[in-house]
Amino acid sequence: MVHTVPNLPPLASLRAFECAARHLSFRAAADELAVTQSAISHQVAELERRLGVKLFHRHSRRVELTAAGAQYQPYLREAFDRIAQGTALVRAAAPGRELDVQVYVTVAVRWLIPRLHSFTTAHPDIRVRFNTSHLDWEFDEAAGDVAIVCTDQPHRPGLHATHLFDAHLTPVCSPSLVHGGIGLRQPADLVNHSLLQLFTAADEWSVWLQAAGVPVGIGRSALRFDSYLLALEAASDGQGVAIVPRFLAAGDLRGGRLVAPFALQVPQPRHWYLVCRADRRGEPGISAFREWLRAEVADDADITGG
Repeated sequence: MVHTVPNLPPLASLRAFECAARHLSFRAAADELAVTQSAISHQVAELERRLGVKLFHRHSRRVELTAAGAQYQPYLREAFDRIAQGTALVRAAAPGRELDVQVYVTVAVRWLIPRLHSFTTAHPDIRVRFNTSHLDWEFDEAAGDVAIVCTDQPHRPGLHATHLFDAHLTPVCSPSLVHGGIGLRQPADLVNHSLLQLFTAADEWSVWLQAAGVPVGIGRSALRFDSYLLALEAASDGQGVAIVPRFLAAGDLRGGRLVAPFALQVPQPRHWYLVCRADRRGEPGISAFREWLRAEVADDADITGG
């Protein structure tokens, strides 16, 4: 028996309609699919032309489904869910799997890569690839299967977040700043030094200074960076005092390249999570990486304080 394939509309048009119908917003659909709002509008209009019916009532600031649109959307939602499930099954059954990990460059260089050999030894069939990001919080599922992110808003539609740990902030600097002519013996001495920080985490110095009982805003004007890695390098060169999650500076502190001039550590305002698409959370590769990460965190005294 020969099965013929019906003359279906283009997949892009179906995807645009389903997403817009789910959000009841062309703008939200454009954000989810990483296209322009105009592209969503054109795709939906093309689908309506092919079907010969209107799917949306368009108003000045909103859209609503027509009776035909409301009837059509659940079928497409189910179809896309089935496609995702089938894709996950095929991906999981592949003999050689790739896991794309989106991660901040500092976390990759200073924490993740030095210990990754234990994961690859335990899971030789999983090939890990890194996509380093400087962004404060942006999981791009097109660039990663999972992401290690630091955020205070982990719960996003369609995503699953696993809490990994809470970090503590500490100032670090070159030993020359502590023992030099100006000196750095108490937090109030920071007024004489440049305070290095990330422009994506501009509140971290304020949080630490308030806990130390020092007026916020002290210190000289300073460089701002898009990664802790650059802030740590500037600090080691004697260009100022950086505020960083302690676990990222642990190796430099043990090696004497940097020092922590004060004992005070304060909780970082944001928390660390492993994020993936909710419908992929149970995939073997993602599950294996998640459990390995949690074990590594539990064994890391620089994170747990043990």
